[in-house]
Amino acid sequence: MDRREFLQTGIGAAASLTALNAGLYAAAGDKPLRVGLIGCGWYGKTDLFHLMQVAPVEVVGLCDVDKNATEEAAKLVAGRQASGKRPPMFGDYRDLLAQQKPEIAVIGTPDHWHCLPMVDACKAGADVYVQKPISYDVVEGEAMVAAARKYNRTAQVGLQRRSTKHLMDARDRYIRSGKLGKVAAIDIHSYYGSPSDFPPAEKPPANMDWDMFVGPADWRDYSPGIHPRRWRACREFSNGQTGDLCVHLLDLVRYYFDLGWPKSISATGGILMRSPGTNINTHDTQTALFDYDDMHIVWTQRNWGENPEPDYPWGVTLYGEKGTLKISVWQYHFYPKNGGAVETAKAYEEREKYPEDVAHKETELFAAAATRAHMKNFLEARQEGKKPVADIEEGHISSACCILANMSMELGRGLTWDAEQSQVVGDDEANQRLARNYRGDWVHPTPENI
Repeated sequence: MDRREFLQTGIGAAASLTALNAGLYAAAGDKPLRVGLIGCGWYGKTDLFHLMQVAPVEVVGLCDVDKNATEEAAKLVAGRQASGKRPPMFGDYRDLLAQQKPEIAVIGTPDHWHCLPMVDACKAGADVYVQKPISYDVVEGEAMVAAARKYNRTAQVGLQRRSTKHLMDARDRYIRSGKLGKVAAIDIHSYYGSPSDFPPAEKPPANMDWDMFVGPADWRDYSPGIHPRRWRACREFSNGQTGDLCVHLLDLVRYYFDLGWPKSISATGGILMRSPGTNINTHDTQTALFDYDDMHIVWTQRNWGENPEPDYPWGVTLYGEKGTLKISVWQYHFYPKNGGAVETAKAYEEREKYPEDVAHKETELFAAAATRAHMKNFLEARQEGKKPVADIEEGHISSACCILANMSMELGRGLTWDAEQSQVVGDDEANQRLARNYRGDWVHPTPENI
């Protein structure tokens, strides 16, 4: 059976989550859930701590290629979990899964390291909360969907805008109510500045397993500017701002209007403003069109010049026949077409209820309540045997759309996507790029080999 046939038959036949899987949490009652964290950086810890705020949790393992990161996480976790224990620490996620056998794996690694741990966690019997974008390439995402279905695992993607109170209120007040009217044009944009250049490459520090950090990606020498948190400026490890910021808001729009795959994707852009010789190799400019026939969604990334939207540097504008709706993670504004009072609301925060949000450095307060709600939805889904609100397949569609936008930009032509065949129509070169070559002995998962 080839990849195409598997996607059409194997996944569909195993699409339902089993009651056995759902009963794991319910049967445990108040017994703490055994949780492992893979990727102990900023957002990995943040996701873990929000999970610990909404459910009884015993963190049974921490994994990172940076020993300093695992040490810091172990200290923080010991101070937060009821047992007071410091979790065991690992440098290889496979050892954590084999030795600790967690019920839930939280994956907060860089993007190029999402697929393999997620697939292996499903095989090991864990349900998964994985950050977005779910994959580096399209076939990785297909394999992750196949793994969740084959092993009957609940898999929630960190696309928590689907669980963000003010954004769901905006959906109900203006879209579902009909107050916005028909919408045919939607703008998604980011006007954040471009990162500064990396320092020259050097030998990695003793606490860092750089070979494992690079993992299956194309090799790139260590620079102290890359780790932590600036790896998104490396094309080897990420899909740039398209994979980081566009995916969140494209996914939200898809959720608003119940959209699946676009008919076609086309994009232009590249490194147009950054100085020659820079060692940052992700694009600083991009315009992408996601064509849904009677609805056009345009993504605009411009990391230079004046920000034309000071209140919405990263946001969405929905142009309706009865008005205009601007939304972001911080707020929304509705402007009626024929005048009248502008309606607005701010993001919902819970800092008084959860003061540890403020104590934990760099918690995104605007996202904390949403992530907790997203975690609750994840736990309810695994208890009730249903798909979570940001199920892995939804995360795959949104992630793959962004990956294909980058591919269109790099190839210099539009791509017509055949969702049933999981292929770009009439474009062999594009189809060859759906799965990148893995480095060394790492084996690229496919829907057939998971």
